[in-house]
Amino acid sequence: MANDKPTRRITLKDIANHLGVSVATVSRALKNSKEIGPDLCRRVHELADEWNYRPNPFAQSLRKGTPSIIGVIVPNIVTHFHSGVIAGIEDRARRAGYSVICANSREQYAVEVALCEELASLHVEGIIASIAQDTTDYAHFERLHSMNVPVVFFARTCLSEKFSSVVSNGERASYEGTSHLVGKGCRRIAFIGGPNHLDMVQRRKHGYLEALRENGITIDRELVRCKELTHEAAYQSMQELLDMPTPPDGVLAVNNTLIYGAMKAIKDRRLRMPDDIRLIGFSDDYNLSYLSPTVSAIEDQAHLMGEQTCNLLLQRIGGDSTVQHKVVPMRLVYRESSR
Repeated sequence: MANDKPTRRITLKDIANHLGVSVATVSRALKNSKEIGPDLCRRVHELADEWNYRPNPFAQSLRKGTPSIIGVIVPNIVTHFHSGVIAGIEDRARRAGYSVICANSREQYAVEVALCEELASLHVEGIIASIAQDTTDYAHFERLHSMNVPVVFFARTCLSEKFSSVVSNGERASYEGTSHLVGKGCRRIAFIGGPNHLDMVQRRKHGYLEALRENGITIDRELVRCKELTHEAAYQSMQELLDMPTPPDGVLAVNNTLIYGAMKAIKDRRLRMPDDIRLIGFSDDYNLSYLSPTVSAIEDQAHLMGEQTCNLLLQRIGGDSTVQHKVVPMRLVYRESSR
């Protein structure tokens, strides 16, 4: 029988054709249905084992009309933060009997729109998303809402009156991180962020500004650099800051991508941390504790954020239409770069 095995992935139809029966008969035989005789059941199971047949859970769920599949769209799947969130989503989804499809928008609006369409076409039961830094038009999420596709956002959100979300307490954490730098003697603290329309950036910048105000430090807008969320943008921003007549003595960066870009610029200038300049940033990247110097971080609880986001989506799938907004606290870990 092995000589007749197709060279592609085995399907129920392949087994049915080989045995001269219907696809429905093979399906029932694999489930040991009493409607199928024991001899045929045995032959179906033997051939399925010999040909390494594996059922397609996505196709099965679509045929049943109950997909049990959750789609996840993240802006940058390679970051430690997003991988941590995905792990939390997968753990919670698996316990609830759901499969997860993860997709990467690569921080591009057009890709994000296409992914929303693709996931909707797959009839996923719900979508978890964090918007791309290019996204300022939310019509694609409006369409999902009109189609009654459950959607929950994490970290970077939009349309808060329509969609539930889970975010970190970035404003408070930024306030505390900036205050920490002030307490270490910094008086010219720079803020390196991303696009200003992102709510995540807005919250963290607000906390930074509030800390300066409350500590009686004059706000210098030239110290606030909000460009793209890339290593290159952070490196350029840090170089520009260091070229100022009075450069900063402290830096707050809004995520780990910007931390690495800023740190490279500082090291390229042969400046020492914390002697010449102090650095702290938002991150969930344990690698910061292995750098030299080790880097202070305001740590996201990414796995917990993923679990809570998935919880909200499961509630929405279950029929709860209440819009909820949850906050996951961050943890401040001070290391050599700011001590």
